[in-house]
Amino acid sequence: MRWRLLWLLCAAGWGGAGGKTLRGGFASAAARLEPWRPVARFQFHGDHAVLCVRIKNVAVAVAKEARLHLFQAQEWQKLQNSIQDHSCTEKFSKAQLTMTVNHTEQNLTVSQIPYPETWYVFYVDKFTCEENYSESEDIQFEMILLNPDAEGNPLDHFSAGESGLHEFFFLLVLAYFVTACIYAQSLWQTIKKRGPMHTVLKVLTIALLLQAGSAFANYLHFSSYSKDGIGAPFMGSLAELCDIISQIQMLYLLLSLCMGWTIGRMKKSQGRPLQWDSTPTSTGIAVVVVVTQSVLLIWEQFEDTDHHSYHSHHGLASGLLIGLRVCLALSLAAGLYQIITVERSTLKREFYITFAKACILWFLCHPCLATIAIIFREYQREKIITMGVILCQCISMVILYRLFLSHSLYWEVSSLSSVTLPLTVSSGHKNRHHF
Repeated sequence: MRWRLLWLLCAAGWGGAGGKTLRGGFASAAARLEPWRPVARFQFHGDHAVLCVRIKNVAVAVAKEARLHLFQAQEWQKLQNSIQDHSCTEKFSKAQLTMTVNHTEQNLTVSQIPYPETWYVFYVDKFTCEENYSESEDIQFEMILLNPDAEGNPLDHFSAGESGLHEFFFLLVLAYFVTACIYAQSLWQTIKKRGPMHTVLKVLTIALLLQAGSAFANYLHFSSYSKDGIGAPFMGSLAELCDIISQIQMLYLLLSLCMGWTIGRMKKSQGRPLQWDSTPTSTGIAVVVVVTQSVLLIWEQFEDTDHHSYHSHHGLASGLLIGLRVCLALSLAAGLYQIITVERSTLKREFYITFAKACILWFLCHPCLATIAIIFREYQREKIITMGVILCQCISMVILYRLFLSHSLYWEVSSLSSVTLPLTVSSGHKNRHHF
């Protein structure tokens, strides 16, 4: 049921997501009902950015005196928050750029932009600010928003906030491919041996494969997007779905390990080793937290229609997700700290410290980067959060792999007892497996 809900969510959400090539109809009724709702927003940069509009029924556009008004986001916000009570007509008259829609194809050049910033595009006609309105035909249109490429030609479909993501996902997919070529066979053989951490390694590997699948789907989406400004919405949906499932799996894995250690420490007697305790309490706590994060992730998808894996955190759901991750990091750090402070074995203490670093990095990278991104300009924030979180979580996974596959550290720790670490196999199998 959980997988089906996530799939329907992403498929439905991406169906309504807009690219930088927009197609539809300019409707006078909609513009009159919500005149302050932009038909498009785009982060222009450079001196030769272009807004291209193509319409089919020119006669209708001329009769309705159709226009497009462009506002810089900051200027529009100032106008909206102004103490003066501007009328509808007065507000639109203050637009930085205006295009009269009266030809089959028209271009408007947006130039002299000191730094990349968001622009809003509004559709206005003679009925928008008038009380009297008569039914009229919609104007079918295609709108293409373009930034200058490296040579200065307006051919780049990516906004300033998205530039560089295509290349980033290409390099990420290449890194995954090279890593798989080097380590896939030995990792598969280790998992097939069903060693002490078989379950952990299997879940961790599935989460890594989902992350790699998400990166590959994003690369395919952005590759298509760079050509037509629309991309492959299905691949974008699939990328986000893979990322959500991976996040849920990793959360359950890390919580299960930490809760098992913590509860095992509280219940064990003085003479027994620290052990995994799969009680209803530990399982219940892990399930409740996982379900909570799942609900917030789904809520976030409905709240933010842009549908990126890592959002701008303006909505309530995004804020609650940030708070949940901070609370998880602090609680897990506190639990592991209690274990570390009373642990006498230097080897085991080193194991727990390294594991704690991986957990804290996984949970806190997103909140920290979202906070740091606030000091940067708007067009830089999404790239900082997206690239930073993906890289930090990859590093966290590498730390966990090195920890659970280490000859010098993990194997010696786990060999102390078949129940020293969680999810281990029985002692009868312990001596038969060697990495």
